[in-house]
Amino acid sequence: MVYVTRALVEVLLELAEDADPDRVRTGVSVTPAGELEGAEGLPPETPVFTDFFLPDPGNAVNAVFGVDLSTPARQAQGQFVSHPVRELEVTKRDDLAQVVFVAVPPWEIDEASFGAFDRFGERQPLEILDARAPERKLRD
Repeated sequence: MVYVTRALVEVLLELAEDADPDRVRTGVSVTPAGELEGAEGLPPETPVFTDFFLPDPGNAVNAVFGVDLSTPARQAQGQFVSHPVRELEVTKRDDLAQVVFVAVPPWEIDEASFGAFDRFGERQPLEILDARAPERKLRD
């Protein structure tokens, strides 16, 4: 089972819709469920996808080779890609992270527009949680 917060899904779909007809590719990262409000039903160590890295559309290496070198692999436990004119599946052009989230038009939160896949392209069960990280203040 792959867990993701509703807020992250909404932001990723907005990024995809804003970029349409271009593709979006970015890293996504996890937070342990024990650190989230609204994820009390999960074991505390369960990884929940909560954050994304801002896509870098100006990166020439990404554009030419299709490889994201701007985010160190150890910081992103997953990948998000949008397919404006393709099916809801992992393609050969997608980075093969452990978990790959794929979105297609009409950019809605449903099984036909958003899904999670493993590195081999197999669709994974997905649970969208209404959970969030507790508010934190920046320190001086």
